[in-house]
This record gives sequence, structure tokens and C-alpha cells, in this order.
Amino acid sequence: MNTPDPKMQQVLDEMAALGAKPFELLTPQEARQQPTPADAVKSLLAKDGKNPNDDLGVTTADIHIPGPGGSIEARVYQAGGGDEAKPVVVYWHGGGWVFADLDVYDSSPRAIAKATGAIVVSCHYRQAPEHKFPAAHEDAWAAYLWVVRNAQSFGGDATRIAVMGESAGGNLACNVSVLARDEGEVEPVHQVLIYPVAGNDTNSPSYQENEFAKPLSKAGMKWFVGHVFDSEAQTADPRINLVAAQLSDLPATTIVAADIDPLRSDAERLSQRLRDAGVEVDYESYEGVTHEFFGMGLWLKEAKAAEAHVAARLKTAFGTEGLVDKLKSAVGKS
Repeated sequence: MNTPDPKMQQVLDEMAALGAKPFELLTPQEARQQPTPADAVKSLLAKDGKNPNDDLGVTTADIHIPGPGGSIEARVYQAGGGDEAKPVVVYWHGGGWVFADLDVYDSSPRAIAKATGAIVVSCHYRQAPEHKFPAAHEDAWAAYLWVVRNAQSFGGDATRIAVMGESAGGNLACNVSVLARDEGEVEPVHQVLIYPVAGNDTNSPSYQENEFAKPLSKAGMKWFVGHVFDSEAQTADPRINLVAAQLSDLPATTIVAADIDPLRSDAERLSQRLRDAGVEVDYESYEGVTHEFFGMGLWLKEAKAAEAHVAARLKTAFGTEGLVDKLKSAVGKS
């Protein structure tokens, strides 16, 4: 396993100092209550004399979306005003389909809203073990359809919608793209998959290299599987084992991976499988960082770079390259 860079190591050390334990030692209920990587970053920012709750000038509104199992919590992020309809990013957080929520994964959608000028709709979903596979996938599809049909109500442009997710959420985002294609619905113009769950091979090169990595280890992934599925055999379902799914005619894709992450090989294989299927793919793996690094742009230079790269790819897909910069320049001159 490679060594985390110093600032990444500080996040891991801060998590331990706050009392975080490997979640494979916990019940799902305990795991939901313990300190998160986001908590560690906020603590470090505060110690460094920075505002740990910087809203980046992005406003939010909490909403509820009708879902197959009841109301789905969602949060709408917007940066700036204007009367024109804005592109939309539908985002799903990580947490192995077991824990985490809109608050834990606040920084990523906030950063993307700020950097792109798009409206970001961050969506929660039912979690295991109370709601096992495929409950989260059903909720993700319901949320996407709702956004497509209601984008105009919050200033969004339904013809320019992208999907994005981290870890388990990256898997959900890709599944939404597949369903949109198969169901003849409005298809995303782009998909951003951040260290997605995309396979079920726990003996891949990155699983072997990062078996004992933090915050995500091989044992941790097996813990998720034990809570999310009725049996390990279910992970062969193409909704989980995306590398075995039909991937042709999907939108252009941006994939971000972390060097110190059991899921890195999943991301690599998915990138190649998408290319083999004729999909345009941009794949970037960031050195010296771990799973969960992406939303840490206020602390980690690698996260800031990854966020900027994703934003640039989204702006290209939306046809808004340069627009955000022009708006910032105009504001600066006023």
C-alpha cells in the first residue's frame, strides 16, 4: 500500500483522534453515529484558523421527492442568480448503501455547484440493512425521473442534466444512465463517477494492495456486502458488477479514482469496459489520497484539483465553458 501524502494522513489521524473506528467492528447504527472524514476535515480547518462551515456562496434548499418506499430527502444547491434556466447535476452520496446522508456529503455538491454554476440536486436513498438491494437503486431512479420532470420548478434545464455520485453513489449514477437508455427516458448528457462501486472482485490488484487501507478496507467492503445483500451471490447482478453490464450508448463519462483505495481497480476496469463499448471516457487517478478524498477541496490540493477537473468536464458537457469565468469577471468589475 502506498503512503498517504501528509495532509491526507492528517485527515486519517484526525478521524482516529475523534474516535472513529473501522466500521467492520460496528453495527450499522453505530457506524451511522461515529465521526466521518467530513468531520475530520472540519476539525482540521478549524484548527488551521479557517471557516469549517464555509458555504462558498452557495445557497441550499431541502426538498422531498416522492419515492417507491416513501419520501426521498434531497437538497438543492445553487450559486448565483439569473433568470436563465441552468443545467442540473443529480448527485448521490456514498456510504456503502448503509450509512451517511446529505449532511455528511455536503462539500462535494456544494463545490460542484460553485465551480460550474449548475444547480446540484443531492439525493438520499433508502439504506440497508433495513432496506436491502435494490431499494437504493429504485430510489435513485425515482429521484432522477422527478428531477427530469420538475427541473423547471427550481430553475433547471431538463435538457441539460448530468448524473454524479461517489462510491456507492457512483454506482447509482451509472445505473441511472443505463436505465434512462433502456427506458427511453431523457438521458444524462454526462456522468461523473467518483471511485464507484463497479465490480465484485475482492481479489483485484487494488484490493490486494489496499487490503488494510483507511477509511475503506477489504474487510469494510465485505461488511457492506453482508448488510446490503441477502447473499454474496447477489453482487454478480450487473447493477452492482457494472463491468459485466451492457455499457454501450451511455453518456460521456468522467471517472475519478484514488490511489489508496480497494475500489481503484473497479474504476480502471469500468473505464476500459466503457471505452470498449464506444463511450468517451476521461479517467484520472490521484496519488497519495484515499477513498473519500474528493470532497476535501478546502483541505487537500488533490481534492481541489479533482473538483476543478470534474467541473471543467461538466461545463463542457453543458456547453457553458467559460461562462462561469465570465460571470465572475463581470461581478469583479461591478
